[in-house]
Amino acid sequence: MTTFSTGNAAWVRALSRVFALAAILCVASRPVSGAQWNPDAFAKEDTLKLGTTRPTEGEHWFPVWLVVIDRQVYVRLGSRAANRVQTNTTTPFVGVEVAGQRFDHVRGVPSPEYAERVSKAMADKYTSDFLVHLFSHPLTLRLVPEEPPAVPAP
Repeated sequence: MTTFSTGNAAWVRALSRVFALAAILCVASRPVSGAQWNPDAFAKEDTLKLGTTRPTEGEHWFPVWLVVIDRQVYVRLGSRAANRVQTNTTTPFVGVEVAGQRFDHVRGVPSPEYAERVSKAMADKYTSDFLVHLFSHPLTLRLVPEEPPAVPAP
């Protein structure tokens, strides 16, 4: 029969804490399944990232400002970002990372009828928009999450 001295008991407690911490970190670092699209929560965010894929460069993620109008998420894209979205191999779908969540199948719906409202909302939300709005923004998108199509079982 093994007996533990005071030193061994301290060692066992320390080791137990290490294993508990490792278990917590493993659970915390897992990707969030069942991400929830919540425009009200996203309205508090300064940026989101759009993900596109182009044949010559693969996957690329870039930050853009966002606004929420009538519980819908909108982004306003400059010429380079608009071109990237329009030449995306998964058009009309883009990836979106926002509020610590990732959505891989989000429809980017061109919304030129909202361009003026989005521009005003951007000016109200972002103090540096007084400079940014001077540049061309040829594409205003409403971001609509969709479930990816089911893949048939083999």
